[in-house]
Amino acid sequence: MRKIKMIAAAFVAAVMLTGCALTLPVNATGLTIGEKVGTAKATGYLGILFFDADASIQTAAKNGGITRISTVDLKQTSLLNLIVTYETIVTGQ
Repeated sequence: MRKIKMIAAAFVAAVMLTGCALTLPVNATGLTIGEKVGTAKATGYLGILFFDADASIQTAAKNGGITRISTVDLKQTSLLNLIVTYETIVTGQ
């Protein structure tokens, strides 16, 4: 019985410490990929609570000093859906 409890505790600890990250291309233009990269991030708690979060393409471009956007990627990171981070990554000139 003690071994089962140890295995269950190890399994729960492993699940609690895991996370998932996924990066997807959202958009691309015909412009050549520039040297500048801009990011904007929004972090949410419990899947619904976002405080002062702005992960828009416009904010990411502004943060990178980009006026001509080449590509837009969206990165989502989740820790058991308790803490979710959305990051917009913009490249351009």
